[in-house]
Amino acid sequence: MAWFDSLSPHLLWLGLGLILGIGEMVIPGFFLIWLAGAALATGLLTWLVPIGLPLQVVVFAALAMIFVFAGRNWLRRNPVEPADPRMNDRGARAVGEVVMVTEALRPGGGRVRLGDSDWMARGPDAEPGTRMRVSGHDGATLIVEHLH
Repeated sequence: MAWFDSLSPHLLWLGLGLILGIGEMVIPGFFLIWLAGAALATGLLTWLVPIGLPLQVVVFAALAMIFVFAGRNWLRRNPVEPADPRMNDRGARAVGEVVMVTEALRPGGGRVRLGDSDWMARGPDAEPGTRMRVSGHDGATLIVEHLH
């Protein structure tokens, strides 16, 4: 561990900043990046102004809080728009698709086949084999209507 003691404190902070930055890329969540920025800023400050370890830790903690709150406020004002807002909403993705009734649709509901799976469905009465269009969804239940 002698090599560890020989490292300059600013290199340790810069290394921590790089590790946290890589962690943000591996496990994205918009949180580690602010800590990485605080560690890098602490490393730069420690390089420019020789300060003791206790003050370095206090500077890092203060910068981390400032960066996290500033980043949170910035993200609130500039939200990240998803490339596909329906990416994880299978019901919304089904809207407009043509389905086949597999279990008669009655007032209590029924089942339809979409792709290779059966879904619970609600809509006007229909017998098995009837083709219908998905007009919406209520959770995991598809809302269907007759084809026009």
